[in-house]
Amino acid sequence: MRQNNLSIIMMHNTYIKFILLFLGISIALSCKVTKPYQQPAGLTTNVLYRDQNTQDTVTIANMPLEQIFTDTILKGLIKEGLSQNLNLKIAVQKIYEAQAAFGQTKAAFLPNLSANASVTRSKQSNAALDFPPGSGINTLTTTYQLGLSTTWEADIWGQLSSSKKSAYANLLQTDAAKRAVQTQLIADIANNYYSLLALDKELEITTQTMQNRMKDVETMKTLKEAAVVNGAAVVQSEANRYAAEVAIPDIKRSIRETENALDILLGRASGPINRGKLDDQKPITDLQTGVPSQLLKNRPDVQQAEFAFRSSFENTNVARTYFYPAFTITASGGYSNLQLKDFFINSIFYNIAAGLTQPIFNRGINKARLKTAQAQQKEAMYNYQQTVLTAGAEVSNALYSYQSAREKDSSRAMQISALEKSVDYTQQLLRYSSATNYTDVLTSEQSLLAAQLSGVNDKLQQLQAIVNLYRALGGGWK
Repeated sequence: MRQNNLSIIMMHNTYIKFILLFLGISIALSCKVTKPYQQPAGLTTNVLYRDQNTQDTVTIANMPLEQIFTDTILKGLIKEGLSQNLNLKIAVQKIYEAQAAFGQTKAAFLPNLSANASVTRSKQSNAALDFPPGSGINTLTTTYQLGLSTTWEADIWGQLSSSKKSAYANLLQTDAAKRAVQTQLIADIANNYYSLLALDKELEITTQTMQNRMKDVETMKTLKEAAVVNGAAVVQSEANRYAAEVAIPDIKRSIRETENALDILLGRASGPINRGKLDDQKPITDLQTGVPSQLLKNRPDVQQAEFAFRSSFENTNVARTYFYPAFTITASGGYSNLQLKDFFINSIFYNIAAGLTQPIFNRGINKARLKTAQAQQKEAMYNYQQTVLTAGAEVSNALYSYQSAREKDSSRAMQISALEKSVDYTQQLLRYSSATNYTDVLTSEQSLLAAQLSGVNDKLQQLQAIVNLYRALGGGWK
């Protein structure tokens, strides 16, 4: 008996040594199956900003949003949006999903373990037991069994490791996506807020213009009675008044729609928005962009695209491993007895087995899987490159938009000043001399209104360009 046990032990030791030797050789070979990750290449980042050549790494992307936005009401709205916006909450839940998937890939390295308990009743006939026919003897047996079973697959070719890396990249991708949603949310809230201020200013200007033109109508009627102007001038003044009045409902509609859009960003039902005035806004003027290569670490969407590429890269590694054999070890053990009262006495059983499964003919599934993974990896690389190029273009566009808005400041102010004088002069000439007619007054007033509204748009362009530049550089999540 002792000699038999010794033989079994020696056999098990030999078996274990064989397994360890096989694993050692396989792990050494696995380095040739999967490839180490490399960042996507093919882009020259130092020319991403058009007409910009700076080596200064200081960038407004590193500034907290409290320093970018000076309006206290806007700061409060941004804070509310960051805590209540539904898209941001959805992005957070996607992070939780990715965390769960990543946890599952880590557990894949461990063996599974299951327990089973069974009671089996079996009956054997006379013929099966070699009893004479017609003896009426049948055997009824009951087997009680309680055991554990486990299966473990060795990560020989790096399949589980690559799957884990892919899941981790997906987790980082969802985190970057959440930060991208956050930066876009801040920009959307600020842009809509500034749009509201601009619409308020347009409404104020248009309302004041309508009131002025109502006075002009009364003035024209008085001048007609004095035979200074004719009836055509009166009718033209009335039409001019209604042209301003009819624009007011459209402006109010735009205000309401913008308020509703802002409410959605804040995660609240439609309603009025508390806000300041356009004339009180004091935007920052020192807009430092840093160097283009900083976009790779500051822009969340660029990081998201790179993590997507990394995930697809590891999925290609996983697809390669399917061409190689899988090594699994299965084991089971427990108690089995015909008598419940003697269940734990001399009833132990166990078995262990190891096996290799080499795919030979799989109907082209492995090849198709690899080709699909390689194509998806290239798609992810091109998407990454497109995202980087888009980021550079957005910075260039926002910066130029700000510069062009600033260039119009002095010219627009002088234009409005000149038109205000023109309106005043033509009105005076019409009242006290015959050197002009109402058409000149009408042209001056219409030009003044258009210039004033354009001035509002210039200020809005400047404010929104700062917001868009801040987002384009990757600001708002640090």
